[in-house]
Amino acid sequence: MAQGVVDFVYPDWAATFPQLATTVTETQAGFLFRQACLFLNNTPLSIVQNVDERRDLLWLLVAHQAQLGLNAAAGSGSSTGAQGVGRLASASRGSVSVSYDGSGLPTNAGWFTQTQYGLTYWQATARYRQMRMTPGRPHPARIFP
Repeated sequence: MAQGVVDFVYPDWAATFPQLATTVTETQAGFLFRQACLFLNNTPLSIVQNVDERRDLLWLLVAHQAQLGLNAAAGSGSSTGAQGVGRLASASRGSVSVSYDGSGLPTNAGWFTQTQYGLTYWQATARYRQMRMTPGRPHPARIFP
């Protein structure tokens, strides 16, 4: 393992997400991990400096992508394990109907709010989406003409 870089260890990921590991192969998960590194920098220059935290975030992204793939493969029906995200608003029995209230979900996080893993990632990375200031340097106001 290179210093400051997270290596993907499938058995560890599979033990953390056993419900996904039953259908996601090691090769598929490795591909999803490389994709996750496109979303979250996995180098020593990453905004997430704590390597353990970055590993957890990358694993959540792998789980999110895996769940999205499973949902797409299953089609729109939820009988195959597709999970709703948001507060359960209503449920029926006859002819099965479930609805979720997503009014509290962030509007600019649409892709992440499609699975519980993506939403967990979004919430966990909130502090990294805040404005950052570099102390000791002037910060002139940028006023549009």
